[in-house]
Amino acid sequence: MILQGFIRRFKKGVYIGDFVYGANDGIVTTFAVVAGATGAFLSPGIIVILGFANLLADGFSMGVSNFLAIRSEKEVELRQNLKSDQKIPPIGILAPLQHGAVTFFAFLGAGFIPLIPYISSTPLDLQFALSGVLAATMFFLVGAGRTLITRGKWFMGGLEMLLIGGAASAVAYGVGWGVRTVFDITV
Repeated sequence: MILQGFIRRFKKGVYIGDFVYGANDGIVTTFAVVAGATGAFLSPGIIVILGFANLLADGFSMGVSNFLAIRSEKEVELRQNLKSDQKIPPIGILAPLQHGAVTFFAFLGAGFIPLIPYISSTPLDLQFALSGVLAATMFFLVGAGRTLITRGKWFMGGLEMLLIGGAASAVAYGVGWGVRTVFDITV
């Protein structure tokens, strides 16, 4: 019963913001770790460790933060709708929990994609390039996919997210390279 309601709400677009937010941030932060570590000339093993640490810790943080944010919004709405002398009934956790779960799983699913070349048998000299191609493809697909709900133009939605994600990735690579160069860090 709960699952059917969740699926119905998902199809109606109730969770589109949670999905886009989680997926986009998952790709951005994971590929930013990959790009920054590559810019600093770190080894593929370190990239995998940092990538998975980011994937799980940041994904959990995003899901829990979304849960707390939505629960807080519901509490504020409830307080505003009650008279000042009324007792506030307990706030349910199911809806905020579902929103948090969508954010978490979208983050994990999309954020995992840039790590694939580093955990597969991809040749070392192609890992970063393939990771970049996969991240770019995911940025575009998530951006274009959201237009299935928003009814926007799919190409513009995909391009918008691709450009934003690409800019964040370029910053991360530049920071990794810059910090290594400025501070003469050898790994």
